[in-house]
This record gives sequence, structure tokens and C-alpha cells, in this order.
Amino acid sequence: MKVLVINGPNLNMLGIREKHIYGTETYADLKNLIHDYCQKEGIDVDIFQSNHEGALVDHIQTAYFNETDAIVINPAAYTHTSVAILDALKAVNLPAVEVHLSDVGSREDFRQISYAGMACEKTITGKGFQGYIEALAYLKEKYQK
Repeated sequence: MKVLVINGPNLNMLGIREKHIYGTETYADLKNLIHDYCQKEGIDVDIFQSNHEGALVDHIQTAYFNETDAIVINPAAYTHTSVAILDALKAVNLPAVEVHLSDVGSREDFRQISYAGMACEKTITGKGFQGYIEALAYLKEKYQK
């Protein structure tokens, strides 16, 4: 199984930004956790992060042509603003799970809308880094060939 994990803006600043919300673990820690889990489970994983909406769209589209089986996406701030990411996810029509480190449902009003989530079959929020592992396990169980 081949999975693309996409992370949006400011996730590269984990461990630095708003530690009371996102904790002290770094983006490198997150990548290591995902790589270790995927290696153990026999999942081929590509992890990508960008602060630029177009780069995220390009990577989603590339997943289709690279014969990727599924996507785990944390669009971060673009969750609430990006119809372009929604359209890219719909265009590639790959199974997708949306992940958020924090419980966005208990945060500011503007965080209650998820455009990307409209193209995802599952959303996992408020579980920190373990949300990614839950998303990967879900996709593996449901779609592994």
C-alpha cells in the first residue's frame, strides 16, 4: 500500500508554535513516528509539508499519477479556506482521511468549516500525533490490497 501524508502551513513549526495547543514534539518527531509505523506495517509512505497552497494541490494531483492508494491530509489553516485543496482531493478521487492535531471542534468559530474534509471519508481530531497513526491504520485495514 502506498500512502501520501500531506501537511499544510506552519506544521513545520511544531514544537515551537503554541505549545499549549500543539505540544513540544517537533515536525521531525512526527515524521519519524509516521515512518516507523509505516515501516512496521509495510506501508510505502511519502510525507510532504508546505506552507504554500499551490504546492499542496500539486502534490495531491501527483499522488494520482504516482499510483498512490490513499491520502492522509492535515491541511492546517487551509482546512477552513481552500476550495482548491477540496477540488484537488475530489479530482484525484483517492480514499482520504483528514487529521488535525488539536480538537478543532472546540476552537474558534472559523475553524468549524472544513473544505478538505468534504472530500475525506473520515476526520480525526484532537488526538495529536496519534491521529496520523489512527488514519494510517484505518486506510490500511480498509484498502490494503
